[in-house]
Amino acid sequence: MSLGTTIKTIQDIMRKDAGVDGDAQRISQLGWMIFLKVFDDCELEKENAGDDGYRSPIPAKLRWRTWANDPEGITGDALLDFVNNELFRTLKALPAGGKNARVAAVVRGVFEDAFNYMKSGTLMRQVINKLNEIDFNKTSDRHQFGEIYEKILGDLQSAGNAGEYYTPRAVTQFAVDQVDPKLGETVLDPACGTGGFLTCAIEHVRKKYVKGPKDEAKLQESIQGVEKKQLPHLLCVTNMMFHGIDVPSNIRHDNTLASPLRDYKATDRVDVIVTNPPFGGMEEDGIEQNFPQAFRTRETADLFLALIMTLLKPEGRAAIVLPDGSLFGEGGVKTRIKEKLLEECNLHTVVRLPKGVFSPYTGIKTNVLFFTKGAPTKTVWYYEHPYPAGYKSYSKTKPMRIEEFEAEKKWWGKRKENDHAWKVSIEEIKARSYNLDVKNPRAADDEPGDVDELLNEYRVAVYEASQLRNSLTAELCLAFEQGRG
Repeated sequence: MSLGTTIKTIQDIMRKDAGVDGDAQRISQLGWMIFLKVFDDCELEKENAGDDGYRSPIPAKLRWRTWANDPEGITGDALLDFVNNELFRTLKALPAGGKNARVAAVVRGVFEDAFNYMKSGTLMRQVINKLNEIDFNKTSDRHQFGEIYEKILGDLQSAGNAGEYYTPRAVTQFAVDQVDPKLGETVLDPACGTGGFLTCAIEHVRKKYVKGPKDEAKLQESIQGVEKKQLPHLLCVTNMMFHGIDVPSNIRHDNTLASPLRDYKATDRVDVIVTNPPFGGMEEDGIEQNFPQAFRTRETADLFLALIMTLLKPEGRAAIVLPDGSLFGEGGVKTRIKEKLLEECNLHTVVRLPKGVFSPYTGIKTNVLFFTKGAPTKTVWYYEHPYPAGYKSYSKTKPMRIEEFEAEKKWWGKRKENDHAWKVSIEEIKARSYNLDVKNPRAADDEPGDVDELLNEYRVAVYEASQLRNSLTAELCLAFEQGRG
């Protein structure tokens, strides 16, 4: 049986279980099981390599090999009771100290908000037995499962309703290739989702710069990610293990926006940031208070742009995916954030992506902004990415491919204006009130604009107008009271 068929069989088994409802719960259920099996296979690899210093943070009774490996082992109600009342309770409360504390923290972080949805121990045993057909220490299985894993992650794209669009592999690879993280540079994705940008960074550095075990150890310590939602965090940690990160303790389950900007120190800053922050969404009340008054908004993408400027070291490099609305939004917070970006960073390139890159989940047009911190912008180069010949849009069956970016890569080092590339001076951008939505002067624009993005811009504008109205009302009330006094 092929690996793809095995995964499909597992999903079909889960559909029979009364406790598992929908793709997200199936993926979550499969996620913690895959994590435990991958973790156990990695531990077995260490033991076989003679790593005498390694001690598993998981008690012997709870290790996958003990309770899951035997196809005739524990099942039914006994299995359910074991998973719910022993396995989960213990792993959620693993001690923070002791030997291999970092490894224990990874396991505890994965399970702290995880949940066993399955209600049939018999069906759970069937799923476990199918997973045991996969050997994650076998190179061919690991490589093939990596591809299937990417397809499983695709099911999560329904999260687009919350402004979270899982970035196509072609976009992440192109962004990382052009930023070119080096060995020893710290690479961060502050909204890492399931780890697409980070896995591309790992592969890039490993292929170009890693020459031996010492280099590999340096790479392992240089990858950092933060994800606030439990399921993507779990999948990201597992994804890191798939890509050879032995102890992915630098993948934190947290909200990067929840810390005040003033609290970040020089030691928190990084060399490279590659990310696609949620866009079109609003943060919860109070998050904006972590930012200076001039940058206070609840629009997630704008807050991340302000955060990224803070987190970069001098000469640090970034590639960030942003919607058109972040470019053309004028007035108020959006303008002040873009003004800061252009004063403190060199926004040297904006690659404008066509509609459909995130199809079928949203039609919002997006851009990849490339900038370096430490010197002001003098000129912004734009490159409008065209559809391949014969395409009118992208789809699940016709996704964007990395080969399409060859034209940009050839143009990158020897920039000249052409039908797809043009440059704009900082003087012109200032005259446009920092509107970065500069159309291709050689292309006819007969589109009325993207409805989703226009609606989002309207929502943000209404919120900011409300904030301004409340502020003015408070000042008037204060003036009135002072007048009466």
